[in-house]
Amino acid sequence: MAGELKSALLLSILTFCFAEQALNITPQQIHVALGVTIDKISITWSTRNKTDTSLVLFGIKDLTNSTQGTSKIFVDVSKTNVQYLHYVLLSGLIPGQKYSYVCGTKGALSDTFTFTTLKEGSNWSPRFVFYGDLGFKNAQSVPRLDNDIQKGLYDVALHVGDFAYDMYSANGTMGDNFFNIIQPVAANLPYMTCPGNHENNHNFTQYKNRLFMPGDEQGDRMYYSFNVGPVHVISFSTEFYFFIQYGLLQVPRMYDWLENDLKVANLPENRAKQPWIITMGHRPMYCSNNDSDDCTKYEGIIRLGVPILHLYGLEKLFYDYGVDLQLWAHEHSYERLWPVYDRKVYNGSYDHPYTNPKAPVHIITGSAGCQENLDPFDKDRPYWSAKRVKDYGYTRMTVFNSTHLYTEQLSDDKGGMIMDKMWLIKDKHGPYTN
Repeated sequence: MAGELKSALLLSILTFCFAEQALNITPQQIHVALGVTIDKISITWSTRNKTDTSLVLFGIKDLTNSTQGTSKIFVDVSKTNVQYLHYVLLSGLIPGQKYSYVCGTKGALSDTFTFTTLKEGSNWSPRFVFYGDLGFKNAQSVPRLDNDIQKGLYDVALHVGDFAYDMYSANGTMGDNFFNIIQPVAANLPYMTCPGNHENNHNFTQYKNRLFMPGDEQGDRMYYSFNVGPVHVISFSTEFYFFIQYGLLQVPRMYDWLENDLKVANLPENRAKQPWIITMGHRPMYCSNNDSDDCTKYEGIIRLGVPILHLYGLEKLFYDYGVDLQLWAHEHSYERLWPVYDRKVYNGSYDHPYTNPKAPVHIITGSAGCQENLDPFDKDRPYWSAKRVKDYGYTRMTVFNSTHLYTEQLSDDKGGMIMDKMWLIKDKHGPYTN
């Protein structure tokens, strides 16, 4: 009898150990991103323990294809949170196809997820969802976003800075928790990002290690660009202007890169294929919130550049190269601006302000939900502000063709009610000539 008890106890211990081991190598925090070309998709995930391989099985009908990637150990600055981050780049994918995939290692594969590759060329209508300032606590918009993903409403997600609140908090476990709750979105849709001020801890260590963007897979730049149908999207870091302790040269380096990217995007052959140029950066140039953020100041750093000298300001750069739409967050609210440059409104006409406007349009959308709640507006709305919404929510955008772009703001507080709509219509794209 005693021998039987010992055998049963030993079996229980072994079963527990194997289960614990399987749990520690089971993929978590899965997210996908676009590659540098439309036939590439990257898949990233985390495990607690090291695995023999970093493997993705994928296919259109069956999981008949496999690709291996790499992994690296990532130790939080607290030295208490140790995990392995895995990166696999799929290539040779067929444009416009829905793929199923699992990731992990032999004996510990994830659930099945899907992604759809971008369609070829520019003659199609990509659908975006974009927002910023989404935390783990009070992540109010996540259930509605998950539901949208299940309905297949989007082709690309844009997260315009500020994740988890904060990724480094609780020895990095806040970042782990965040990427797990956003997994239903980010594992099924290219999740394209830019850094915000809440990522700055230890020189953006968490952001740089967890997110692999096209052309910036090592996270050493935190700026990049990509094409989606008729749209050229430019993602950049506004935070270089504020966290100068991490390097004085980061602003001029990024500025030079931005100017070169815009020059290339404006070559006639490129602007013909991607007529729309859209930027995404965390801190806005303008806002009418009741706080002391940079966007409330008459001479903001993002807009005009280094104080007094006015070097490396982005407003004139984006104006000179004909940026059509600028996406921002940081303020925990939604605000749409009239077409504006140098604090002057340049509507297309009185009756149709967004038809052939003579300056870029700005949208601020930082109300997806976080523990810092919503930001109030000033009592008086300034002349350059067209619409303000103080509800939790996020923004949808469809670029129908080379001339018509549509955005709408959803309120999660009001059950998904559309709180704002905008049609941006441009018969011609390029530098403004006021």
